[in-house]
Amino acid sequence: MKVSIIGASGSVGSTTAFSLAEKGFVDELVLISRESSLNKIKGESLDIFDALAAMGSDISIETSSNIEHIQESDVIILTAGNARKKNIPRMELAKINSKIVSNYSQDIYRHSPDSIVLVVTNPVDVMTYVAFKKSGISKSRIFGLGNHLDSLRMKTYMAKHFKVHVNEIHTRVIGQHGIHMVPLMSLTAIGGIPIKDFIKYEYIRDLSDFNVEETIKKVISAGSNIIGSKGSTEYGPALSISNVVQAVIKDEKKIFTVSTYLEDEIEGINDICLGIPSIIGKNGLENIIPIRMDEEEIKRFIKAYQFVKENTTKIMDYLHSNKK
Repeated sequence: MKVSIIGASGSVGSTTAFSLAEKGFVDELVLISRESSLNKIKGESLDIFDALAAMGSDISIETSSNIEHIQESDVIILTAGNARKKNIPRMELAKINSKIVSNYSQDIYRHSPDSIVLVVTNPVDVMTYVAFKKSGISKSRIFGLGNHLDSLRMKTYMAKHFKVHVNEIHTRVIGQHGIHMVPLMSLTAIGGIPIKDFIKYEYIRDLSDFNVEETIKKVISAGSNIIGSKGSTEYGPALSISNVVQAVIKDEKKIFTVSTYLEDEIEGINDICLGIPSIIGKNGLENIIPIRMDEEEIKRFIKAYQFVKENTTKIMDYLHSNKK
């Protein structure tokens, strides 16, 4: 199995490379960067080889600034772009990254059109749309990381609150990866028990003060808090990416909340990329899961759609007006 990472010199790209290498389900890893960062990814590959030697395993790792080396990749991970910074407006970041994503998406179609493409570059919902439109690859084979990491963060906060193992929390965040993410509390369960019933049990009466709004605020600010403390997020995104890539390569049919192009599947919304529960397997995004939301969740989801749609339109107009 061959996986290529475009933008491998960044913190997310390089950490993802190590995560994929040590898991053992990738045979060939290709790390792509700009010429100016080539020495860095060569160093990353040597460091990964040392770690693999310590684990008694080995894979092929190639480093290159030549995009043609992505040919015949099973999966391509697109992380290229400027990283989020606390003081950079999201729209300015989107303009910068949209050009990068647009160019690489067209390269992917030229050199490896049958690959499954996972978009990670932020703002991920808008960048997934750009990649989909500019590449011409089918919607089942190109999607974004979306709310997968947001959902994991939500599970973690809930597990700590209710004092249960994180695997007992069955919840999901959908919509925009950003301020308009939507927690699906109406569909949330703990150990298979709907949360509305779980908090009625007498033995956890002191834990029934779970505040959804405060918790989702923590999820929304989680990335910014990490960036403010250490400069970038690495481990959470890298392992989340590995989850999705593993589901493709091993044909696991797992459900992840990934950013996908919608065509009336949810609430009649179309021509936009948003985080939606989807089955991921060897064919990429194999099915979008129809969900039934309550009235408040629908309102929030529509707001997410409106916000992302407005920003997506601005970015596509920007790309159109800046064609060279």
